[in-house]
Amino acid sequence: MQHRQIGQLSVSVIGLGTNNFGFTMDEPDVRPVVDAALEAGINFFDTADSYLTSEERFGRAIAGCRDEIVLATKFGSKVDENTLGGAAPAYIRAAVERSLLKLGTDRIDLYQLHRPDDSTPIADTLGTLAELVHEGKVREIGCSNFSAAQLRDARDAAGSGPAFVSVQNHYNLLERADEADVLPTCRELGLAYLPYFPLASGLLTGKYRRGEAVPDGTRLQKWNMADRVLTDDNFRVLDALTTWATERGHTLLELAFAWLLATPEVASVIAGATSPAQIAANAAAGDWLLTPAEADEVRQLVA
Repeated sequence: MQHRQIGQLSVSVIGLGTNNFGFTMDEPDVRPVVDAALEAGINFFDTADSYLTSEERFGRAIAGCRDEIVLATKFGSKVDENTLGGAAPAYIRAAVERSLLKLGTDRIDLYQLHRPDDSTPIADTLGTLAELVHEGKVREIGCSNFSAAQLRDARDAAGSGPAFVSVQNHYNLLERADEADVLPTCRELGLAYLPYFPLASGLLTGKYRRGEAVPDGTRLQKWNMADRVLTDDNFRVLDALTTWATERGHTLLELAFAWLLATPEVASVIAGATSPAQIAANAAAGDWLLTPAEADEVRQLVA
């Protein structure tokens, strides 16, 4: 497994997103997935305080192996009816203590603001996060769902203190809006980029077929996304991508990962998994290295 940098953190190029741990999985199924990830060389795990019971379950699953992993979590989104989120200093202080307790650890390797908070000056947010870094409760700080302008504002507001070292945004072969400005800004500011939904909610795994019913329990079925996502245009793109990958001895899933990793700013591709078999497939995808010419060829297929 290759590694890349997020600030001072060395992370596996394939990461594990743990929202399934809280939303869809039973707790006995969590530990085998974590163990399979570690055995496959995955050391980067990403969760959030808003993923229901994900932090607690993940914390129990890593008991005894905490030093082997790079642990990322997020704050700022609504947790429940009494915990509405945000990035105000007092809220951050309460949120980090909750996460540390649930995760059963004394530090968070990458603490990320889940979404911008327009009601709080970014300088106030960064000031509190800097205090957490100086106290040793957090090693690096990052953000999610930020625009290029917000990234620049955050870097200016940080001054000489700790600054965001990463941004986690929606990016995959079918969702490429960040190519226009966010990725160039990451390149300019030296930020690591972490794409979420790398498999387009399962569309880039090949699990969906024209004319077939959407399987129960899938994200498209649960979130009523099928009509918007399972379009003729998308299926035409999937056919072209599948053919391109198959001709080179790879799967569509492997292409989805490899294409993202061909972007130098991408530090790790975070994907969920609910079984050791899915972990194995994701980890294997990290071995395929596309040349710049191949990455551009694939980009033309989805243009």
